[in-house]
Order: sequence, then structure tokens, then C-alpha cells
Amino acid sequence: MKLNIVPARTGITWVKLGIQTFFKQPLALSGLFFLYMATATLASLIPVVGVVLALAIVPAATLGLMAATLEATKGKFPMPTILVSAFRAGQQRGRAMLILGFLYAAACLLVVSVVPLFFDAPVSRESALSPGMQGTMLVVMAFYLPISILFWHAPALVHWHGVPPVKSLFFSAVVCFRNAGAYAVFGIAWMVVLMVVGVLVTLVAGLLGSPEAAAALIMPVALLMAAMFSTSIYFTFEGSFAASPEDEALPPAGDTP
Repeated sequence: MKLNIVPARTGITWVKLGIQTFFKQPLALSGLFFLYMATATLASLIPVVGVVLALAIVPAATLGLMAATLEATKGKFPMPTILVSAFRAGQQRGRAMLILGFLYAAACLLVVSVVPLFFDAPVSRESALSPGMQGTMLVVMAFYLPISILFWHAPALVHWHGVPPVKSLFFSAVVCFRNAGAYAVFGIAWMVVLMVVGVLVTLVAGLLGSPEAAAALIMPVALLMAAMFSTSIYFTFEGSFAASPEDEALPPAGDTP
């Protein structure tokens, strides 16, 4: 495994590849994303441990969606079982993914628990959009950014390259910082895509002359865009590391599937 240093314009390429690949298998890729969201929502409803479980499955689900994208690039229809690819590569890598999941859950819960302590955050529905709450959310997002960087490539490194969980976080952060320009362009390009789609939805709703139509369109379109974004994540990994996942044997030596 070797880190790639890519020019900033590569971020746009990653976005294009994600969109193009999504439209190769739109039903499968959107369906898998919806299945993951439904699973996370149901898990969050479990008393006491629900939120932890919902967060802990994020790395494994991310890997599953990346594996589905890889299948789509080959012209194959990814089946629902691909979402649990992280736990079908042997006991060692399955345990590593579990560790990664609970590290992610702990990091997210730490941020959302600690940051509000430094703000007089309103709790009523009426004050949810107040400057105080918006300030808190901005700080939470700022603290979440390094978590996102640490875990961006970690699931793929654990699964496809057998990297231990803590080392995978380190390598993920290193490649993100080394290719900061490409990742910044990637994020900006997606923001532009989302704004364009938002404008189109607004125009369609305006032509229909119905605010209800706009409201009905927003949620499914948002979910489809999220599914499309998740498809592009695979290409950030493929472009940032020299070795292809196809070149890596999934079960490490001595591991049992």
C-alpha cells in the first residue's frame, strides 16, 4: 500500500466518477443506502444502547457501500448482503471493524456531549434555530471535521489492506492532509452540485405552484444525493492509495472466514 499525492483538480474527478457510477446501478446503490439508513434508525430506537449502536455501524456500513460501488464499476448488481462485507472477511478483520466502529461512536458521543457544556444552548423547539443553537451546531461540526478525516479511509484500510484500527486512523489522516487540496475541491464540488439540485427542485416546485410538492420532493431528493455522495467516497480511496482493493486478499494469513 502506497499513498498517492494527487493534484487538487482530482477532487472534481472523484465527484464525476461517483455520479457516473451511481447512474450505472441507481436502484441498487440508492436501495442499499436507504437500507443502511433504515437499519441505523431502527438501531437508534433501542433503549440505552441504541445511539451507540447506530453510530458504531457507520464504519462497517461505509465499507459496505464502498464495496457496492466497486461492484457497480464492474457492471455488477450489488446485493444487500454486500453491506455486511466488513464481517465476511474473517474474524480478525471483523473484530478490527468492530473496534473501529466503537471508536467512532465514542468520538462522536464525546463531541456532542462536551461541546454543549460550553454553551447556553436552548432546548425548546421554538429556539432550535436561535443564534445560540446555531453557534453550538457550528462548533460541533468543527469538532466533527477531524473525526471525519480520521475515519474517512479507515474502514477501507482495515478491510482491504488489513491495517490495524489505530494505524488506519493515522494513515487516513495523513493521506487527507497530504491531499488537502483535492479533498477541499471534492467538498466544494459537492456543495455546488447540491446547490444546483436545490435550485432545480425549487424551480420544479414553482412550476407546479405547490409548496406541498416542494416539501414532498425535498426528502427523496436529499436521500438520493446522499446515496450519490456515498458512492463517490470509494473513488477518494481508490485515488489516494496506489494498491487497488482487488489486489488485496481479504482474509489475512491464519484468519478464518
